[in-house]
Amino acid sequence: MKNRIILTSSLTLSLILMVFLGIYGQHWVSETSTHQSKIQNSHMTPVIFVPGSDATVDRFDHLLSDINANGPTHSILKVKVNQNGDLIYTGKINANDRQPFIVIGFQNNEDGYNNIKKQTHWLTSALYALQDRYHFLTFSAVGHSNGGLIWTNFFEKYFDSDDFSIPILMTLGTPFNFSETSLQRRTEMLKDFIQENNKIPSHLTMYSIAGTDDYTDDGIVPIQSVIAGKYIYQKKVKSYTQITVTGDNAQHSNLPDNPEVMKLIQANIIAPLSRRDRH
Repeated sequence: MKNRIILTSSLTLSLILMVFLGIYGQHWVSETSTHQSKIQNSHMTPVIFVPGSDATVDRFDHLLSDINANGPTHSILKVKVNQNGDLIYTGKINANDRQPFIVIGFQNNEDGYNNIKKQTHWLTSALYALQDRYHFLTFSAVGHSNGGLIWTNFFEKYFDSDDFSIPILMTLGTPFNFSETSLQRRTEMLKDFIQENNKIPSHLTMYSIAGTDDYTDDGIVPIQSVIAGKYIYQKKVKSYTQITVTGDNAQHSNLPDNPEVMKLIQANIIAPLSRRDRH
């Protein structure tokens, strides 16, 4: 009798557990399906900006203000990623804004290859958190200086085409070979990027923008270091374009404020995404 009671209790517990798991599993599948459906049906196509070393989420303020002053207004959301992974949001994405601007910056914004690897991890976490909030699938990316290195590392280490579609990348004054002035002397980072470049999505359209005062550097980054990006992206992506801008605000730190850069972003990122959204 005692064994029968124990057996009956075990069967009852097993049945309760099976029912609980069934209900929980059905709920999880339903939530996952709803989340994926929202992402797949989303019409939001943000432009996501990443600043370089020693720069904050305010780095692109002048650029974004000028863009908004010259066309339809885009809402602006800034996300600061702390070293512990916490996200601090400033601003908001307005209802029905299909092409908002999002700036992702880091509490630890120091230079160096090891930090770039950490920042890439933080960027990835922020992207998934933003997707959970706003349910977008497609976005285009802009990176100033080391921000372009972070995007490159993201494509090679973390990008998953099942989760995101990124048709366009534009880098501004990005030192793909750090401070080296010769394409023959390749840094460890450049070698790693070249070795792993088969992971970069082939559908990507890539614009590498260099600024220069005297056609040798932009005051900080050698022009040859920017050009080194061709060894990473050329023949690996749908399109690779190298552009050099000169004149006012062509120095490294001022490059995002250069009028030609604003026009390039409007013509090659904002307009194509707008046309894609209408269709």
